[in-house]
Amino acid sequence: MEEAVTARPLTRHHGRTIRITGEEHTVSTILTLDHPAWHYSDTDVPVRAVRSGSGLWALAWTAVGLEARCVEGGEDAKPRVLVTDARDLPDRVPDALAAALRRLGQTHRLANPCLWDAVTTAILRQVVRADQARKVYRRWCSTHGTPVAAPHGSLSVAPTPDQVLHLTDTAFESVGAKFHRPKLRAAATAYLEHGQSWASMSPADLVAALTAVPGIGPWTAAAAAADFTGDFSVYPHNDLAVRTWAARIAPDHPWPDGDKQFGRHWLELAGPTAHHLHTLTLTTLTWGAHARATEHTEHGVTAN
Repeated sequence: MEEAVTARPLTRHHGRTIRITGEEHTVSTILTLDHPAWHYSDTDVPVRAVRSGSGLWALAWTAVGLEARCVEGGEDAKPRVLVTDARDLPDRVPDALAAALRRLGQTHRLANPCLWDAVTTAILRQVVRADQARKVYRRWCSTHGTPVAAPHGSLSVAPTPDQVLHLTDTAFESVGAKFHRPKLRAAATAYLEHGQSWASMSPADLVAALTAVPGIGPWTAAAAAADFTGDFSVYPHNDLAVRTWAARIAPDHPWPDGDKQFGRHWLELAGPTAHHLHTLTLTTLTWGAHARATEHTEHGVTAN
């Protein structure tokens, strides 16, 4: 029997103080904005639109936590934020890495309520750098997706599988998704047939099911499953981002050079429980996102 990752749904949270001193990050609560749909409004508020159930929702992360407003359709499935406590890191983690990650406090991340969007996002992340993937995803949504009228400005969500199958070749090329075109079409066809059953699967079973789709390999499947379920024990742990941030946080630790060797070492550090692996991976990615935001923006919350 698989062990379930412990995560608590959050609908409202108060107080997200972040202090930055050089390389020191002392954070009482932090929102992980790893998904490219998150961006800052004109008033510096992280905002995003999502499909959840039968509704279109406008989200904003404010001083009082997540504000979710259904702007179209039904309110049958309210988006949820999952909380991961960095104090739950396993004892095997190197001291330097553990100390930095525990300073994050509680990590808050929106579990993507739309599996199709999670699949789309993971496909668009293939091959290209993270910054380029973010730009392509946003053009994809704003050009071919559904607009969402939100209190903090106009937002958009990704085109549905039906919409994707009706796009011309030129439509893909116009937003920089020519390489991803056959994969998105294959995924859309498969989603229309299997999407409902996929959404009810365990994270591990979802990864296995997605890899059966042409153009979706283990990395893409794992990234999509983690995004949708919020369970980062299935995330591809030898991902470049994990390796980069781990080495930056604890440069004196003897990290393996190869991605496969790193993946095995990461699993050894996490130990046998899925909850520890989830906590170690998600907090490392959150630290990295926060560090990158500190370097490139003036904002006091994490952005990735």
